[in-house]
Amino acid sequence: MEISVIGTGYVGLVTGVCLAHIGNKVTCIDIDEEKINTLKSGISPIYEEGLTELLQENINNGNLDFTSDYKEGLAGKKFVYIAVGTPQGEDGSADLTYIDKACESIAQHLEENTVIVTKSTVPVGTNEYIKGKIESNLINEVTIKIASNPEFLRQGSAVYDTFNGDRIVVGSDDEETLNLLEKINEGFKLPIVRTDLRSAEMIKYASNAFLATKISFINEMANLSEKIGANIDHVAKGMGMDKRIGNSFLNAGIGYGGSCFPKDTRAIISIGKKAQYDMPILENVVDANERQRDILVDKVLKKYKDISGKKVAVLGLAFKPNTDDMREAPSISVTNKLLANGAIVTAYDPVATDNAKEVLSSQVKFAKSIEDAIDGADIAMILTEWAEIKAYPLESYKNYMNQAVIFDGRNCHSLELAKESGAVYHSIGRPSMND
Repeated sequence: MEISVIGTGYVGLVTGVCLAHIGNKVTCIDIDEEKINTLKSGISPIYEEGLTELLQENINNGNLDFTSDYKEGLAGKKFVYIAVGTPQGEDGSADLTYIDKACESIAQHLEENTVIVTKSTVPVGTNEYIKGKIESNLINEVTIKIASNPEFLRQGSAVYDTFNGDRIVVGSDDEETLNLLEKINEGFKLPIVRTDLRSAEMIKYASNAFLATKISFINEMANLSEKIGANIDHVAKGMGMDKRIGNSFLNAGIGYGGSCFPKDTRAIISIGKKAQYDMPILENVVDANERQRDILVDKVLKKYKDISGKKVAVLGLAFKPNTDDMREAPSISVTNKLLANGAIVTAYDPVATDNAKEVLSSQVKFAKSIEDAIDGADIAMILTEWAEIKAYPLESYKNYMNQAVIFDGRNCHSLELAKESGAVYHSIGRPSMND
């Protein structure tokens, strides 16, 4: 199939590269000339495991190209995927500014009948809006069909998820369009769920809202477990063995972040308000997550009372491992609160340092290794469960820190190893060791 993908962010780039890899001819369009030139040279502007290799392979075999010219990018294409950002607006709703711009550009350059496929996460009813927006701005006599194909990719494993996901959702109110989309996606060899436009849009929001709910729920259970002397590891294991619950997303920590869960939970709450339907469960999910981000610093302040002048090593800055994404990362609020209480903060992340420098306070110092970060530190805080950080021996902290006091916001280490290490170890929802 001849396909255009508009937008080369996390969703658009992964979508374009993977569609090319299963044999489609794909042109990715982005108005950022510098990004397009970088992509043409085979360099990915984002960190995703396996993406660079597939990017270069499909450029070399002629299945993948990049342009900032809509006329060139849309020429001869029967399918146009919209994969632009829908950031959170001030009221929590999705901002459709980039969707509007994409629709206007599509309308000005379409020269043949086309299926418009929305990959971006958009409020229910937006695909109908997109169809009307394009049709009202068309300058050529062409026909468009509209479809929804929401993504369910985890940042850090997006390429893997594309080929190993649980399902592909395709939504349209036109059977022929659904048949075409099913044919495009055959190469992924995954179950395909066919549905109508609005249900496809709702599936995306409902899925992310449910997963966010599981995270906030287990964090609430962790906080309670800690207060009453239970161990959240045991609680989560016992819960997760129940097939009705499942063990995924039952890892206690300092809350979710990234570009999806925070934005999508607030967006579906906004959708509910517009439909005059309150969603108190999800409102509490959001509130619980906001509180959870402060819990690790609160533990530090409870232990020390005053951390003014103390050196704190922050390990892990990205909102999750295997990505350089800093959007809604807990490290932002954690470092801000540490600095507000007078701490001296040195941070380390294997991948996200450059992006972190754009959003963290200028007072944060950046280290080039774990050892560099913890050298001379009074406190170490683990915020992202990178493999490198999880594998770093707890006893090694004693070789560099003034006193090995570790606050683990991701429960990276077993309590048995923590006790054996001799380091003072605090985690989420579990007893402290060697305190």
